[in-house]
Parts: sequence; structure tokens; C-alpha cells
Amino acid sequence: MRALGIAATGMMAQQTNVDVISNNIANANTAGFKSSRAAFQDLVYQSERREGALTSSNGTVRPVGTDIGLGVESAGVVRLNTQGGLTKTDNQLDLAIDGQGYFAITMPDGSLAYTRAGNFQVSSTGQIVNLEGYQVVPGITIPANTTKVDISQQGIVQAYVGNSNTPVQLGQITMATFINEAGMKPIGNNLLKATAASGSPVTANPGDPGVGVLRQGYIESSNVNIIQQITDLIAAQRAYEMNSKAIQTADQMMSSTSQIK
Repeated sequence: MRALGIAATGMMAQQTNVDVISNNIANANTAGFKSSRAAFQDLVYQSERREGALTSSNGTVRPVGTDIGLGVESAGVVRLNTQGGLTKTDNQLDLAIDGQGYFAITMPDGSLAYTRAGNFQVSSTGQIVNLEGYQVVPGITIPANTTKVDISQQGIVQAYVGNSNTPVQLGQITMATFINEAGMKPIGNNLLKATAASGSPVTANPGDPGVGVLRQGYIESSNVNIIQQITDLIAAQRAYEMNSKAIQTADQMMSSTSQIK
């Protein structure tokens, strides 16, 4: 009986669905986090009667066939790159992207990763880094005795050093955009990597056409909608229960068949 295997694929699919929803809920307060949803597709079909097959010598054909589906499988996890809300922090190195784009981060092996989380800090050498200590691209060093740092919406970084009333320009923070943001690979620590699916990064300055601007003193919050996630969790639970019930029903049918004398 195919029903046992079909319902089993449904239970495994809903387990994946619950895993994705749980990760969304767990990261509801993670800066720059983008929620995801599980996408599914039906498996192959077993044809017992072909649609369009001849049914008589007069050329009549069968209008419909008998195609039995063999279940469902996970097709992927789609990241939803909608804008998260901006939370005011008043930390002069906190930066939120208002619009499209990603901060570029230099990894220890020299490769680049990308993030929407702009909760930056200053390293012991004065460089602007993320919470893992990885340098923000391009490398900008804050001078000693800096009393204030100003970062414009276009990413221009200026510092007031000592008692001077004239700011010193330190550089400009650049951003990267991708044709297919959903194709980026998450690697943890709020970082993503470019892939063949995402396309190559396009470097631009904040405020350029198609690129967001920076908001100093703000952090982009997670875009997770808790109410929607709870609703999706309930729906996934009900779907799991129905697939479980289908297995029980198929088992009872097989038991009844085996008891026929």
C-alpha cells in the first residue's frame, strides 16, 4: 500500500517546515536577520492509465488518466529579504541599511562575506569590525583620541579628534548588491556568502540608484513576524497530524485485509 510511504514523506516535509519556523522564531531578536520559509514540491507520479490513450477503434481517447502521486519533498528554504524595522540605539557605530544592499566583511581567510547586521565595534587597533572581530570593508581606522564619529547616509566616515572642531574624513563604507539575494548561502554569525545562484556582488556606495542609505545610530531588526510564525507553526502541526492519521488509517486497512479469511 503506497499510502504508508506517501504519508511518511508528508511527515518529513512538515518536520522540515517546523525546523524552519523554529529557526525564525529563535532569531526574532537577531539584528539584520531575514526570515525563511520552506518550499515543497510533489514527487514523481506512477501512471496506471495514460490520459489520451485510445479507448476504441473509432479513435476515442481517454480524457483523464490515473496518475498516483508518491508524496512530497522539500524543494528548498527561501529567505524573505524584506526590510526589517529600524531600532534607535544612539551608538555611533551602529548602522542600519534602509533599502537594498549588504555590508561586506573580510573573513580571516581573506574571502568576503556579507551581512545586514550593522552593530559594529572598534578593535584594539582602531578598525571598524563586526561582533566577531572581522573587518568591515573597506578597512577604516578610527584615530586615537577620537571624540565623535559621524557617518553620513552615503557612508562617508568622519572623525573629530581631540579638541578639533574640524572633522577628519577617514573613508567611505561601501555596500554590495546581488541579482538574486535569496541565492546567498548563510554561514552563521549573521553572515552570508555569494554563490553561483546569487550572482556576483555589485559594489556601490550607499544612496546610489538601487542601493539603500545608511542610518547612523540605528540597527535593523529582524523581519520575523511572530504572529505569522505561530500561525504557520499551528498549520504545520495540523498537517503533520493529518499525515500521521493517514498512516494509522492505512495500517488499519492492511490489518483488516490480513484478517480476511
